[in-house]
Amino acid sequence: MPGPEHHVKPRGLHRGAALTLVFASVLATAAATGSLPRESETGTEIKARAVSSTVGPVDREEIAEAVADAEADGKSGKDAAEEVVSRSGDRWGAVYDEREYEDFERSLDGTYTGVGVSARRSVHGDVTVTSVQPGGPADRAGVRKGDVLRTVDGRPVGKRPVAEVVALLRGDRTGAAEGTSVVLGLSRGGRAWSAPLRRARLTTHPVSVRRLGASPSAAVLIKVAAFTKGAGTAVRDAVDDAPGDAGILLDLRANSGGLVTEAVTASSAFLDGGLVATYDVHGEQRALYAEPGGDTERPVVVLVDGGTMSAAELLTGALQDRGRAVTVGSRTFGKGSVQMPSKLPGGSVAELTVGHYRTPAGRSVEGSGITPDVGAGPEAQERGETVLSGLGGGS
Repeated sequence: MPGPEHHVKPRGLHRGAALTLVFASVLATAAATGSLPRESETGTEIKARAVSSTVGPVDREEIAEAVADAEADGKSGKDAAEEVVSRSGDRWGAVYDEREYEDFERSLDGTYTGVGVSARRSVHGDVTVTSVQPGGPADRAGVRKGDVLRTVDGRPVGKRPVAEVVALLRGDRTGAAEGTSVVLGLSRGGRAWSAPLRRARLTTHPVSVRRLGASPSAAVLIKVAAFTKGAGTAVRDAVDDAPGDAGILLDLRANSGGLVTEAVTASSAFLDGGLVATYDVHGEQRALYAEPGGDTERPVVVLVDGGTMSAAELLTGALQDRGRAVTVGSRTFGKGSVQMPSKLPGGSVAELTVGHYRTPAGRSVEGSGITPDVGAGPEAQERGETVLSGLGGGS
């Protein structure tokens, strides 16, 4: 999605306990990206969460022991766990306290407490606003895409991990709730200013649909901001409702991920069953499949960019590899790791990478992303519409 005020990561659980795969990244609009889906033996049904006793290359007992030792010395158990995770060298590893993890899970339901901005760290090292939720506190205060976040309540953002910046925005450390205030220090061009905001309870609308013209054959633009709960069904419904001769422009730009089960459901709108992705957990191979009955006839163009991440990359790779869509835009982010959550003493949760997913053709996404069939920059939508028209998908 892209995002809510939050940091979401791909994850996966062993199928015996039921698979949990959540793909995402920096979601700075919400408070987190919610409940951990669990894959059933027959497909991608969302079930309850399961928690494993081991975490990636670092054994759970090692982390638990570090937590226990720290708490016995009157120190922070979470800090001790974060140190162990940091030493593992896992770029996506993270530790959440109990409240952070609950918020993290709730945001995947599409509701959160925050100020309504999405952000990520740019190539220059700044934390930059990537989107602003219409009507939210940040939008009303004049915050715009591209603004650089310098401080939160006077605390410099600097090189803080994005997850920590998000926690400051949401007030996790102080138990801040809806209606509490937070002051953002921002810059735009040569201007710097402070924006006092009040946190609000916000609802995401991850899927929007509109026609790209007035003619009966006009193409349909489906924009998916994030794969929160229900997004996959919304995509499938939008395709079902589209006129029979209308092509689909599926916009996944700046989509930082979400629930992989929702991405698989979305793939079922365009595929008649078959493989969507493979992945491994501790070296054990698994696969995800689309449901049969999707529309395999109408032309489809997928728009992507450097903000297309995780679950959105999984969907893009499946449609590209299986020849179901032409992809247009710039290379995607390259986040294709599977992570496993493990509950620690005191209620905190640690996550480490335990595997990676691959496209149907066996391509790894992690670190390399997906190269689109047709390159395009800011004019990606215009180029996509041209490609779609050439495929007979309307105009």
